[in-house]
Amino acid sequence: MAANVESMFYTRTKPWHGLGVQVREAPESKDALRLAGLDWKVYQREVYTDSGIKIEGYRANVRNTDNKVLGVVTERYKIVQNEEAFSFTDALLGKGVRYETAGSLQEGKKVWLLARLPKEYIISGEQISPYLVFSNSHDGSAAVRVAVTPIRVVCNNTLNLALSTAKRSWAMVHTGNIKGKIHEAQETLFMAENYMSKLGKEFEELKRQKLSERQVKEYIELLLPLEKTTSLVTAKNVKKLRDDLRARYYDAPDLQDVGGNNAYRFINAVSDFATHNEPLRRTANYKENLFMRTMDGNPMIDRAYQIVKAA
Repeated sequence: MAANVESMFYTRTKPWHGLGVQVREAPESKDALRLAGLDWKVYQREVYTDSGIKIEGYRANVRNTDNKVLGVVTERYKIVQNEEAFSFTDALLGKGVRYETAGSLQEGKKVWLLARLPKEYIISGEQISPYLVFSNSHDGSAAVRVAVTPIRVVCNNTLNLALSTAKRSWAMVHTGNIKGKIHEAQETLFMAENYMSKLGKEFEELKRQKLSERQVKEYIELLLPLEKTTSLVTAKNVKKLRDDLRARYYDAPDLQDVGGNNAYRFINAVSDFATHNEPLRRTANYKENLFMRTMDGNPMIDRAYQIVKAA
């Protein structure tokens, strides 16, 4: 992971990767840009073969500070500068918005910022803080994306469920009228408000949905399945993971006051497991992928949600 995080800052406790500049308070955009190491621009250059022949229809995205080529894109590709990303969020959230983390991955190819929305929510007696995550790529591999990510404050777990009744993310490709698209994206705040409202109603329904111990056992086995051809070593590892998830459901201190055995408790236990459980095999990009799920959603949490809704 250390090789994938190029630069960043963070507030409060040390993040999952342990890298970056720690600051006491979330800074405003001007300082955030500098602290995150994102105070650079991207320019486009023509692309040539080794023999000096120009390659028509393509451009190289080059960073101005070190002339590093971040990616080769088509001539239709429009650059969204890092400064524009912060300006967009400033305009969206108003003067004085504070950024909790921002940074650069893969040597500048991907950048992100995370800002806390000014409104707090008390849902089912619990504090839920919505965050706005903005991500962009300079290598042509991904669209500009903005997403709402609710955090359950007491345990710092993400609760970004894929609701059928409300969307939580917005994206645009790097072509056409970029500035016009960013202006349209200011409807993100309306999207966030709608999503949080629908999420609150969904939490209430999940709390009312009682689960038996048999159902909890069955759902855990569906999330962490064992095939008939599974080796003894793999079976032992899966059992260990199941025991971990079961312990989070029954014994987690932050879940003792959520109304006994119910679907809301189960979703939170799965979120805690998916966010904080140490994997049996840690891949090189494990931590990076875990962070990006704040934007994309976590497949395991969504699977758990689908299971309890289908009951």
